[in-house]
Amino acid sequence: MISRQGEKTETYDRRFPRVLLIGLDGATFDVLDPLMAAGRMPNLKSLIDGGASGVLESTKPPITPAAWTTFMTGKGPGRHGIIDFVRYDPATNALTLNNNTEISQNAKTIWQILSDKQYKVGSINVPMTYPPEEVNGFMISGFDTPHGRDDFTHPPELRSELFKRFPDYTHEKKWERKAGGGIALFKKNLEYINDSFERGYALAEMCGKKYGWDVMMVLYKLVDNLQHKAWRYLDTRTRDRDPARRNLTEVCFERLDVAIGKLVALARKNDATVIVMSDHGHGSLDGKAQPNLLLARWGYLGLRSPFSRALTRTSVWWNRYVGKNGSFAALANMNRDLAIDWARSRACVLHAGIYGFLYLNLRGRQPDGIVEQKDYESTRAEIRERLLSARCPDRDGNDMQIFPAVHITEELYNCDRNDHPWLPDLLLSPAPGLAVVKKIRGSSPVRWVPFSRMEGTHRLEGIVVANGPRIASGKRIRAHIADIAPTILAGLGERVPKDMEGRVIHEMFDRKISVRYEPPQERRVEEAPVLSEAQVQDVTDRLSDLGYLE
Repeated sequence: MISRQGEKTETYDRRFPRVLLIGLDGATFDVLDPLMAAGRMPNLKSLIDGGASGVLESTKPPITPAAWTTFMTGKGPGRHGIIDFVRYDPATNALTLNNNTEISQNAKTIWQILSDKQYKVGSINVPMTYPPEEVNGFMISGFDTPHGRDDFTHPPELRSELFKRFPDYTHEKKWERKAGGGIALFKKNLEYINDSFERGYALAEMCGKKYGWDVMMVLYKLVDNLQHKAWRYLDTRTRDRDPARRNLTEVCFERLDVAIGKLVALARKNDATVIVMSDHGHGSLDGKAQPNLLLARWGYLGLRSPFSRALTRTSVWWNRYVGKNGSFAALANMNRDLAIDWARSRACVLHAGIYGFLYLNLRGRQPDGIVEQKDYESTRAEIRERLLSARCPDRDGNDMQIFPAVHITEELYNCDRNDHPWLPDLLLSPAPGLAVVKKIRGSSPVRWVPFSRMEGTHRLEGIVVANGPRIASGKRIRAHIADIAPTILAGLGERVPKDMEGRVIHEMFDRKISVRYEPPQERRVEEAPVLSEAQVQDVTDRLSDLGYLE
């Protein structure tokens, strides 16, 4: 390869001539294995049979922004700074949306690292890439791009080329709901998803041909959306209740497999190794854990009167209805849904993304903090023990632990929380099948979801599949999502930055690969885009539709 200064750089033990990454957001072998066994996904099965594959462990929490950012940087949330779609600012006691600007202030992505080494890179629809980076190649940012923004491509002129090919291109519209929509509306939602699979391939072919590529990624975000909304047609307990919708859902995966086959053909044409990966797995959303109900019951969270709470909820819904101070304004207001009495509150789960993000109301940190600095550790330990001990009956009436793990975040992420004021004081990991919500509804710490309305939620166990000339054939592996970036670099014969927390997946290759390291990469800090309230609301509406901001 040729360096940015024009000097030839040394490559060593190179295994990848090129790399094509196929991202299947939220993919799980729990769904894919039965479909492959039934002959409905032959292209993916062929990749697995002839390559290395296995579980790809996600981040904690296993949520899109944290996981894909960990993939792009080779670092965990304690290094790159992204744990959720939103970020809590204790100084203002408010939430703001995360984007790629926050990443660039903390870590360098694989796209920047490869661009600096003069590799041609391409990134299509990867979350947390808005605003797009000025890479040596092209980038189309992901579904978290605000509606109405013109700056979602690099180079900028790619936008007009994209709309010329796809005049109705949009950043992932919401799942449509309508009274009486029935199976016709269900088909319409799935057809949009099916079209997105073909569009992903078409963009890869179009952009790759125009700009060239050494490492390119195509991400299918709507695999995740499909499972969120149609999980009951995939779950073994419920899928036979509606054979027609089950078949339509499985056909969606067939269409995905067709797109995978086309991308594999593109990879073979360009002598590229194929890596298929997901950011996390998926499973049933059986219930919603309500830690704030427990905190209020135990006296840690003070709420205003039931009338005040009802008034707050009514105000939120009314403002949404009239199009004023929409979901983002409500999100930024920490009283949303709860009507918190801060003068009586020592702790609260202020946002939730599958896991719960609990903050103490610390004097000197939050505007209305009441927990003294000297009581910080004892209060945190006390709340942690009470949450770990919290139990309730499960769906069948059996006793269960609601939070099997309650993490002290600086220990989990191996970082100094003084350097990261946005970190929660405790990270609440619910039992499998549960997702944490901020709001309080009813009097039970877990609200069970009826099978007739069951949707999907995230699991830690994602997937990884690698297939190519130097990849071990038929090998089962297990890795972490932070391992992918250093493995790509090592496979290209390049040095791995020493501050990457992931490891090189040696067992993926037909023989052990030699790995060399280099000093940490200097960050390239970008200026944050200024978004209108309507644009920010558009993104939060999309996130709310998938249940990420409850």
